[in-house]
Amino acid sequence: MVKRRGPLEHSYNARMPSPKKERRRTELRNPASKNLDRMTAREIVRLMNREDRKVAAGVGRELQAIERAVNAIVDAIRKGGRLIYVGAGSSGRMGVLDAAECPPTFGISPKAVVALIAGGRRAITQAVEGAEDSERNGERDLRAKKLTGRDVVVGIAASGTTPYVVGALKYARKCGAATVAVTSNLRMPVGRLAKIVIAPEVGPEVLTGSTRLKAGTSQKMVLNMLSTGAMARLGHVYENLMIDMMLTNEKVAERALRILAEASAQSVSAAEHALRAAGHDLRVALVVLKMRIGVAEARKRLKAARGDLRKALGE
Repeated sequence: MVKRRGPLEHSYNARMPSPKKERRRTELRNPASKNLDRMTAREIVRLMNREDRKVAAGVGRELQAIERAVNAIVDAIRKGGRLIYVGAGSSGRMGVLDAAECPPTFGISPKAVVALIAGGRRAITQAVEGAEDSERNGERDLRAKKLTGRDVVVGIAASGTTPYVVGALKYARKCGAATVAVTSNLRMPVGRLAKIVIAPEVGPEVLTGSTRLKAGTSQKMVLNMLSTGAMARLGHVYENLMIDMMLTNEKVAERALRILAEASAQSVSAAEHALRAAGHDLRVALVVLKMRIGVAEARKRLKAARGDLRKALGE
């Protein structure tokens, strides 16, 4: 008697790669951690620390590609486009985290940096089975965001093969949007689809296939560079200070006063007075303090400079 397989089993087997075809570095076994289950806590953390040291070096070898991506993002946002991260699982969560941090850090609209994760909001905190296995879903989610040729789509996929990300990048290319891939496996579909490929080589994971480890760390480092580099180039920082940050709580409000005092070389008391008079607008308050002018005149200078703080300050 022949045992019949159910539809889920058929689907699962259809997705399983042949061992001979599996060449993803992130799926290889790490010889240094083969006895992980027999190691002491000290041995485990020392091993992970040694392996993590490889991440910064791997990212460092990709700086030229990261620079190109930063320039593409700056160009897109200046033209009214958006930075759109697309990913699944741990990779998708990295995109969600970076996008969520941009408005409070740089004072930009939440619409300027967007993150799509396979499976939607529920996938941020839990695994959504099968969500990443459809190219069509990647295209569908980008369509829903009304993708245009002015946007930049950054596909994040440690494996380099995630269908959701592949589908999104294919659709982005059709729309004429700039495309960037952040992956740990260079010669895979996302690397072939994207115009700019950022592929830090970090080697096999301590826990085989767990790309939330070194691969995830490399993704976090790259996304930090993309968003921070782009926002700095777009004028959302002054010197190395968060001049456009949102004052959302007491801790941040206190930080804003310290930033203003530091940037203007004035006292915290003077900074507090100027910030209150400027309606809690750090840019206006800084111009007031450094130029020793009134709020109305400071706003006028910023408007004439089209928001360019350095220009408004005559620097």
